[in-house]
Amino acid sequence: MEFKTDIQINASKEKVWSVISDIENAKDNIEAIQSIEVLEQPTDGMVGLKWKETRTMFGKQATEIMWITEATENEYYQTRAESHGAIYISKLWIEENEKGSTLNMSFNGTPVTFGAKFMSAVMGWMFKNATVKALKKDLEDIKAVAET
Repeated sequence: MEFKTDIQINASKEKVWSVISDIENAKDNIEAIQSIEVLEQPTDGMVGLKWKETRTMFGKQATEIMWITEATENEYYQTRAESHGAIYISKLWIEENEKGSTLNMSFNGTPVTFGAKFMSAVMGWMFKNATVKALKKDLEDIKAVAET
């Protein structure tokens, strides 16, 4: 299951990057995030940053452990989480344009256990709409911060 969405932001690539790469303060920038606890801090760059994130998803609180697997400053970062029998990969990347920047986000959930595969087959269509809506809301929150 893979989804992608984007948003136009009237801000420089560097400003957008400063918002999306500030993981420790994401709860102040994204309404759905309730708390962030950094578990591992790399000595250099973002790759290896690992945190526990609690957010509201589908009307309930959910806590996931995520870590950054790839990153290029002012360009993109990719995260990974493993939960409920699935591997989740998300990526945020910025494209500069004449109006400022486009912030893109992709999300891929791959079920690896029988239970997760079954749930994906049965309820995947419901999950898709709610997930895309949540991703768009996160991007709108980031836009509001970056444009101030």
